[in-house]
Amino acid sequence: MSMLQFFIAVDVTVVNIALPSIGAGFGIDGHSLTWVVVGYTVTGGGLLMLGGRLGDLLGRRRMLLLGTGLFGAASLLAGLTPTFSLLVVARLLQGAGEAIALPAAMATIVLMFPEGPRRSRALSVWAAVASCGLVLGFVLSGIVTAHLGWRWIFLVSVPFVLVVLLAAVFLVEGDRPVAKDAPPLDLHGALMLTACPLLFIFGVVEAGEPGTPAWVAPGALAGAVAAGAGFVRVEARSRNPLLPLRFFANRTRVAANLATMLLSGGLSTSFLLFTFYLQDRLGIGPLGAGLTMLPLAVSLIVFSMLVPRLLGRWGARACVLAGIGFTTAAMATVAAVAALRAGGMTMIPAMLLIAAGMGFGIQYLAVSGVTEDDAGTASGIQRAADQLGGATGVAVCVGIGFAPSLHSFDPFLMATLLAAMGLVTGAVVAWRMPAPVPAEDLQEQAG
Repeated sequence: MSMLQFFIAVDVTVVNIALPSIGAGFGIDGHSLTWVVVGYTVTGGGLLMLGGRLGDLLGRRRMLLLGTGLFGAASLLAGLTPTFSLLVVARLLQGAGEAIALPAAMATIVLMFPEGPRRSRALSVWAAVASCGLVLGFVLSGIVTAHLGWRWIFLVSVPFVLVVLLAAVFLVEGDRPVAKDAPPLDLHGALMLTACPLLFIFGVVEAGEPGTPAWVAPGALAGAVAAGAGFVRVEARSRNPLLPLRFFANRTRVAANLATMLLSGGLSTSFLLFTFYLQDRLGIGPLGAGLTMLPLAVSLIVFSMLVPRLLGRWGARACVLAGIGFTTAAMATVAAVAALRAGGMTMIPAMLLIAAGMGFGIQYLAVSGVTEDDAGTASGIQRAADQLGGATGVAVCVGIGFAPSLHSFDPFLMATLLAAMGLVTGAVVAWRMPAPVPAEDLQEQAG
């Protein structure tokens, strides 16, 4: 299970350093390359809650094998694809594989260990493996892209997929027969939850593309609004909703997830800006760019260990505001470096601030006041908000900032300004966030 978590976490960051090489290979500019990143995170975030429900209803081992197999097949397709369009399709399929496999893997770990110290240690290993995967993704991307070519950043995970599949067959306990009276799946809700951000991102990206018919972008944005409205309507009428609307009764969790989306958008945008600046503007190769990102990786581990201690002293809201503040300061540093056209080493302060922003996450408030009835839903929504927020942030900030129609402006400054605006909005949301209500009080109010 940890090996599965590791190479999926690696896949989140490994593509960043390789983006300029992918663009050069297909003749694609930075504006369109955003699809390589957002295609994966949108489908992963949009289908994540459906993936968790599939594991509960159809069997976790079955979904683990299905999701892992789909992820491996999509990785093989991404590494061998002859066209950029097929690469984007492969990234969409990778995200779908992640959404099916990861909830089943985590649930398998939870059920393997009894509640208490053993389960806590197991989940700590699980989280540590994910952090290591995210960290090593930057360095591995530089090494692999420099010596083997960008296609191998996808192909290298295929042998690990085979190991996980074989291990799951022999080591994971088989599933019970599927119950005939199982509640129906909310497939319509999952489809609309995925279609809404996809159409929105498509409309934003295509709006700045020369030669695109004038009706395409407005049509896609209108479709995104219709999909969002349709999702709310379906969830209100469904007997087994993917996202129960009563979840929004807790204003703290709603505000926390909104702030999560804005913070994730700023963080994801910063990763791409680092990559493009180091390679496209400074001419640093993939290996040098990966090694330059090493301070960010090491700092992320340090802050991830430090924040839980500060959480008890400062409180969740203070930590959230600190995270957003650090990320906003990082974007200001990126803007200053881009304006001065400074060397790569001047990016290190921004990297340290980004690591601090990631460490002071907002997930603590996103699951405040949960009970046994909605803990899984709250966790799934927080994870989906994180991924969808990152994808949407990249599309808006990088898609608009690097749009060919805006070439009279510095794309780095434009993208940084848009990300900073989102982060300031997130800070306002976090500042106005109601204080968390304990789960016991919520149960008394419900009674």
